[in-house]
Amino acid sequence: MKVAEAVREIAEPIIEGLEADIELIEVEYVKEGSDWYLRLYIDKTGGVSLDDCQLVSEALNDILDEKDPVKGKYIFEVSSPGIDRPLKTDRDFIRYKGADVEVHLYAPVENNKIYTGKLVGRENSEIIITEDIGKGRNKERRFGVKEVSLVKRTIIWN
Repeated sequence: MKVAEAVREIAEPIIEGLEADIELIEVEYVKEGSDWYLRLYIDKTGGVSLDDCQLVSEALNDILDEKDPVKGKYIFEVSSPGIDRPLKTDRDFIRYKGADVEVHLYAPVENNKIYTGKLVGRENSEIIITEDIGKGRNKERRFGVKEVSLVKRTIIWN
């Protein structure tokens, strides 16, 4: 089993048990320069605070040392995944309903591969956004999940 998968199996139930509405988004085990990093990315409704990162770090530190899924030295970090992380899970699409998003397509639709708008949600194998088409008008756009390479939150500057 890969390190990231082993750590996820250990960390996920512990994080869910914290009763802080924190979700484990991703586990990353990477080498940067001469150091290995074990990074856990967490999220929650309203955003992640430094206190949330500390809470997860303290909850996992001793358990990771005890279960020892990582052989050798590493630097342990708990972080927010940032605004531009891909939306993947049903929980992501519920949490960020109404948020500004970019939808990236594998192939162009109407000569465009990137659409921006407000996230309506994901249902029946479709991702739905409302696109601002000017003069206070919106157009609903539906994209098949298999057509979409990436959905991420974005900041739309007016």
